[in-house]
Amino acid sequence: MLLSFLRKNLRLTGTKYGCGGGGCGACTVMVSRYDPQTKNINHWSVNACLLPVCQLHGAAVTTVEGIGSTKTKLHPVQERIAKAHGSQCGFCTPGMVMSMYTLLRNNPQPTMEDVTEGLAGNLCRCTGYRPIVDGYRTFCEVNSSRPELFSKGDLLPLDPTQDLIFPPELMRLAEVKDQTTQRFCGERMTWISPGSLNELLHHCDIYPIGIFHPVIISPTQVPELFKVTQKPEGVCVGAGCSMSFLKSVLERSINDFPPESTHMFRTLLQQIKLVGGQQIRNVATLGGNIASAYPNSDLTPILAAGRCTLVALSKDGRRRVPIDKDFFLGFAKTVLKPDEIVLSVFIPASRPNEIVHAFRHAPRKESALATVNAGMRVWFNENSNVVKEISIYYGGVGATILSAERACQQIVGRPWEEATLSDVYSTLVDEIKLGPSAPGGKVDFRRSLTLSLFFKFNLLDVTQVDIPQKMQSAIQPLPKHIQPGYQEFQNVLEGQSAQDPVGRPMMHRTALSQATGEAVYCDDLPQTDGELFLVIVTSSRPHAKITHIDFSEALKLPGVVDVITAKDIPGKRFRTFTGYDEELLAEDEVTCVGQMVCAVVAESKAHAKRGAAAVKISYEDLQDRIFTVEEAIEKESFFLPRRQIERGDVEKGLREAEQVYEGEIRIGGQEHFYLETQSFLVIPIGEEKEMKVYLSTQHPAFTQEAVAETLGIPSNRVSCHVKRLGGAFGGKVTKTAILASITAVAASKTGRPVRCVLERGEDMLITGGRHPVWGKYKVGFMKDGRITAADFQYYANAGNVVDESVLVAEKILLHLDNAYNIPNLRGRSAACKTNLPSNTAFRGFGVPQCMLVVESMIDDVALKLGRLPEEIREINMYKEVSLTHYKMEFDPENLVRCWNECMKKADFRQRRQAIDIFNQQNQFKKRGIAIVPIKYGIGFAEAFLNQAAALVHIYKDGSVLVSHGGTEMGQGIHTKVQQVASRELNIPTSLIHISETSTQCVPNTCPSAASFGTDANGMAVKDACQILYNRLEPIRKKNPKGTWQNWVKVLSVFRGHDLDMDWEKQEGKPYAYFTYAVGCSEVELDCLTGEYRTLRTDIVVDIGRSINPSIDIGQIEGAFMQGLGLYTMEELKFSPSGVLYTRGPSQYKIPSFCDVPLKFNVYLLAGSSNPHAIYSSKGIGEPTVFLGSSVFFAIKDAVTAARKDAGLTGPFQLNSPATPERACLACATHFTQMVAQSESTSGPAQPWALNI
Repeated sequence: MLLSFLRKNLRLTGTKYGCGGGGCGACTVMVSRYDPQTKNINHWSVNACLLPVCQLHGAAVTTVEGIGSTKTKLHPVQERIAKAHGSQCGFCTPGMVMSMYTLLRNNPQPTMEDVTEGLAGNLCRCTGYRPIVDGYRTFCEVNSSRPELFSKGDLLPLDPTQDLIFPPELMRLAEVKDQTTQRFCGERMTWISPGSLNELLHHCDIYPIGIFHPVIISPTQVPELFKVTQKPEGVCVGAGCSMSFLKSVLERSINDFPPESTHMFRTLLQQIKLVGGQQIRNVATLGGNIASAYPNSDLTPILAAGRCTLVALSKDGRRRVPIDKDFFLGFAKTVLKPDEIVLSVFIPASRPNEIVHAFRHAPRKESALATVNAGMRVWFNENSNVVKEISIYYGGVGATILSAERACQQIVGRPWEEATLSDVYSTLVDEIKLGPSAPGGKVDFRRSLTLSLFFKFNLLDVTQVDIPQKMQSAIQPLPKHIQPGYQEFQNVLEGQSAQDPVGRPMMHRTALSQATGEAVYCDDLPQTDGELFLVIVTSSRPHAKITHIDFSEALKLPGVVDVITAKDIPGKRFRTFTGYDEELLAEDEVTCVGQMVCAVVAESKAHAKRGAAAVKISYEDLQDRIFTVEEAIEKESFFLPRRQIERGDVEKGLREAEQVYEGEIRIGGQEHFYLETQSFLVIPIGEEKEMKVYLSTQHPAFTQEAVAETLGIPSNRVSCHVKRLGGAFGGKVTKTAILASITAVAASKTGRPVRCVLERGEDMLITGGRHPVWGKYKVGFMKDGRITAADFQYYANAGNVVDESVLVAEKILLHLDNAYNIPNLRGRSAACKTNLPSNTAFRGFGVPQCMLVVESMIDDVALKLGRLPEEIREINMYKEVSLTHYKMEFDPENLVRCWNECMKKADFRQRRQAIDIFNQQNQFKKRGIAIVPIKYGIGFAEAFLNQAAALVHIYKDGSVLVSHGGTEMGQGIHTKVQQVASRELNIPTSLIHISETSTQCVPNTCPSAASFGTDANGMAVKDACQILYNRLEPIRKKNPKGTWQNWVKVLSVFRGHDLDMDWEKQEGKPYAYFTYAVGCSEVELDCLTGEYRTLRTDIVVDIGRSINPSIDIGQIEGAFMQGLGLYTMEELKFSPSGVLYTRGPSQYKIPSFCDVPLKFNVYLLAGSSNPHAIYSSKGIGEPTVFLGSSVFFAIKDAVTAARKDAGLTGPFQLNSPATPERACLACATHFTQMVAQSESTSGPAQPWALNI
């Protein structure tokens, strides 16, 4: 593939590996070709991970390195994303840059719609997207008068004349019509690109489809496959045309044909815009979409409904085949013969009185495969509402697209009226059946969508009757225009030196390098001499004894060097976490699918993968498998200790309450989905057992210790080096140390450098994520809304090994009160041991799960009392100096200020009234609004984890090198530390450099986690700089007008706060201080499909005095979007046998550009300070994850309005994430009730996925 060729052969490492499936956009490059017919040069953004190099004959490829660099000249696209603070960890940035660059090459004056469409195929896990949008908005509009986090006045202008020219030799090559068949032979595969149609048919005859051949036939040179012919009857399009080209053909046809004939063209155009991202549409072909026969295809239902046909061609001749129910035989099967190709597709123009529409619903609004889609066409008798002909096709409800024939028969010959349609709904319910084990699950939801989509078809312009105002919302699209947001922060103190950068919105120190692809990540390090590649072999059973590992066949394969098993480990074969041992490689027994068993080491990644596939592991299955927390509770399968905390007398509080309510909520797990997968390079030095470990980790010292113990050598022989991480979020600590240790064993055994970079699917399978939690509560309250007592029980699904689960369960209990002063409060938590991959730390460390349960309780109290949730929150909030339930004193003044500020800034009360009016006037669209607070403890409850160290060198030329224990993973710690050193040494930041985090420079460091990295490491750097500065005092006094020309080095240790928690006494001071925040979100919900849009979000955060407002606001927005994903869309799915289904971006959806609140405002609380941290700042990385729940509760508020219309009131359970499926079913529309009341679905009782 092009990606590996660029990175390994050409050493152009700016193009990144993110997923390998075209789903994240990290590998985006621009491909350009010259068209000799039109004399135009065409530019396309493409995914390098999906594009074979052999297909690029005659094309020019432009990577991020080719458009600009910090060494020569930046391109405006690179400069603007950096200066707008749109690059945090930076791993996704080159892909963003190339998508935008390609757009500007094709359209130098884009609209905002062009920008968001062009970036829809790119994912970012750090920024929350807002700064990227703001940076690239500058290409669309003039400067605004709003306060900005970056200055637009000094941006480089876009000058298309300065862009790279297309190579003239490729233009000459394109002008010469070379019809020669191209052939490329690899180690195991041959690539053939026929030069003519006859040659193509000849090769298809030799290598028919459906039988494996070590041959790939690429027809890109065959002109007949790209021919477009326009006739009065319609348009004939070559099957080789890309989706992007088909889009332009349809746009042209809409202009050329009479309006009444363009219904089919418009509908198909609407669907094409939703096929993948721009990069996918630029390479995916019309013929490939049809021939692949995928049941969720967005095109085939509309092609089938719209009377389209195709021409199939072989050596035996051609035939015209209708694209209909008879064309698709089953999953990925069609009537095409093995030697046939699809030559062209005919798309007919619409006839008079013929109406065509397409619909789709997907788990994410853009760049996602449809859950259910539909193509519908009706043809009326002239001047009549009697149906002459109708076609209804659904995708996503079977092994192939489904024709609703019985429903169509109900309609033909009858007038289009309510009685007819009523029969159709009943018929559809009976006709479309899905068993509980149907692939993809969501059975009731998918069936209800078939009814809802037909209802929308009826309401569009099919019926001639005026639609009642209340029903019009069913066919009105959700809003989607992203408006400029507002960011408010404190100005620096009056009198602060202009050179002092603290408190100013300073760009991430390596943002420009990240935007040019020059920033080096672990896998970007050059290959070393003799380097090997390691691939992990994992268990395929959830609970079994290992009876034999046979790797004899693997060792026979070319390139395979060795296989590493537990027996090869010279030192400790396990790591110990909170008293439990975790094997590095399973030896006798496996306890989950995905547990690491052995590793194959080979000359290349391809050889290692083939070797891993050849390893045969024999098992003896064990029957006592546990997957859910219910099964763990039943079998008392827990990791100890189980914790409990209580204040007051809960039983008495419940007895004295005027009302008591019991409820529960389930919160699903979450994948970290850092863009850079786990990466390692271990180099044996060859002397005294020394090892250099280059890796992507949050905790280098922990990995150093693990590698040393695994190899049985002292820690001083192991040095760990971390330049930067492409995201982490808690997922690069424990499993990272284990993976590094296995890689080190391979390097030690072979005596050669070993690299290990997990593929996305491997990473998701092995490393675990956020804990799914089942929360139950019993609450007592008074009629005035005061909560007198609350009793909580939390069960976290820990997985097969303990990891950090016991600590997560403890932190859950420490945040039990959130922002509420509940006099009688009790919490119990348990980490459940199951046979799923172990879960681990994740941004928030249990708090996002804990607080969702607390806020759900508040919501239920409001629903029981018939009051608004914000009223109950305000009544019960801490308002004066108080003690937490673990007896730590704090002042909630800033919490109350954040609440009041957010209510005011969000214009909450007026919007609440406007929403009530909107909901009364609209039946099928509902709006909801919610405001939630958070009180988040900053620091580690274990005192030793709060310390930090720093090493500062001043060289003879005045330059300064700072080393500290924190790792840069996008949170901007190096930038803030640079600002600290600049202030303390009174020198410009340009003189200060931070190279890497290394255990050689700073030993015994603590993890970069718990939002405490800047607090600890910043103080260590401050102390070191002050020592140096004081040493220079005599020299400065002797020469007060002198320059910065002295040198020395100092290691400083910041001891940290003395924090602790005594669980026996149920008291302590586990946190240094609290960060307070309040978030308010408004959504609009389509009750028929469950799809929603976040219309606006306002966040007010108390972070003391910000060291760097641009970085802090970026952290707030990024955490919020990660929380939005957690609470509304991200779902991990496991099979009934414990196999993870969701192993990449095609199955697991994180938020994209289309999910950003349309108006996103962030306000940093003014007039705040914090005596407990550096420069009165506060930790901010984790707290605002929970504010994503404001969207969850806004959805619940909208669902409440819909349920009211259905005659349902009072509390109801809405589990997290509030996906469209859950929201739609909770709305209890007429159609969901029809499905619920229909006969039970056929098929076996076992569901497709576990309810984790």
